[in-house]
Amino acid sequence: MLLTFILFFLSAAAIYLACEYFVNGIEWFGKRLNLGATAVGSVLAAFGTALPESAVTFMAVVFGDTPEQKDLGVGAAMGGPLVLATLGYAVVGLVLMLHRKKLARTSHKVQVDYARLSRDQVSFLAIFVLKVALGLVAFAIKPWLGILFLAAYAAYVWREIKEADTSSDEEDLEPLKFRPNTAEPSLGWAGLQVLAALVVISVASHTFVAQLEAIGTALSWPPHLVALLLSPVATELPEIMNALIWVRQGKERLALANISGAMMIQATIPSALGIFFTPWRFDTLLLASGIITALAIVFLWSLFRRGTVDDRSLVAVSALYGVFAILVVIYL
Repeated sequence: MLLTFILFFLSAAAIYLACEYFVNGIEWFGKRLNLGATAVGSVLAAFGTALPESAVTFMAVVFGDTPEQKDLGVGAAMGGPLVLATLGYAVVGLVLMLHRKKLARTSHKVQVDYARLSRDQVSFLAIFVLKVALGLVAFAIKPWLGILFLAAYAAYVWREIKEADTSSDEEDLEPLKFRPNTAEPSLGWAGLQVLAALVVISVASHTFVAQLEAIGTALSWPPHLVALLLSPVATELPEIMNALIWVRQGKERLALANISGAMMIQATIPSALGIFFTPWRFDTLLLASGIITALAIVFLWSLFRRGTVDDRSLVAVSALYGVFAILVVIYL
């Protein structure tokens, strides 16, 4: 048990350190590709950190030997958006509150592109509602509809890159950690640092989730409690760490774009895999997670639409995750 706790904390520390290298490398990678900061966060960073949890879903739904293993993949596809829509945004707000003086902020208002994030919430909600609706019905051609989700993500990436505005995205970049003495590192060095960081993040995330499940077993926690509440938080840890690092640097635009982009991935790619390879039918708790996620998105959309987002309102959305946790405990 002692070894489990040691590996648990060491893997968490490894994820954080690897994310430091990742966010530093991905910013330089995006600069070399002449992408704006928002596109770097919503496309490059989001896709990179979403790979580990997408791989978990892929292995569960494609190679799972039992219905329970396939259900784990479906649960991951639903749990990820819930965590990001509640705890992910709350982390941004909390870190901003704690670092107001360091960042020389005179108000609680979040500095982001409100119109763009408002539009992202609407796009996500439309896809997510369809995703949940498909979990309530059964019909012969349902597996083919997974193609629509892949197409939706492709359209999202195309739009983000097409609308990238480099003129308003000037950010002070720290030296590339792999080449600290080079003023303008090459695309190759930036890509190598990103790739190395992703390898560490993937291995450390797998270790972290495994230790969390072992701790849950040792403490006699119900398996559903770990699967529905704790594992999704663990698999979304890289996105949360990225947000923490970027907000501490005063780059909440990158942090929120990363979360928004990761949510779009979670709404499309894992969903497509689940629809392709499982019956994609929801039980009560999965439906509850979908409803609460939708409520969180509606709340966030209303804030972004009015341009009234501050750190306190972002922290408040975490209460919806608490509601889901209470429902899980009551149901189990």
